[in-house]
Amino acid sequence: MAITSAIVLYAVTWFMTMFIALPIGLKTQGDMGEKIEGTHDGAPANYNPRRKALYVTVAATVIWGILVAIISSGWITWHDLDWTAKLPSVADS
Repeated sequence: MAITSAIVLYAVTWFMTMFIALPIGLKTQGDMGEKIEGTHDGAPANYNPRRKALYVTVAATVIWGILVAIISSGWITWHDLDWTAKLPSVADS
């Protein structure tokens, strides 16, 4: 795996993990009963982006390491996922 591929894989893994982790443990202003004027009830009441980013970075690094190990070992290759090779050719129709 090239270094560029590894960096792109890490970025995609990090952002996907962040999108999954964003709603976990979220307390909204509507839940807390402390609505600030001009905001929606669903706005976060106690959002801490640094702590969330730290947890996501640790989780994404572990997931990325597993993915890199699987890809580098050759256990799963692109040919295993290439479903177009199994399609009949146009000449057979």
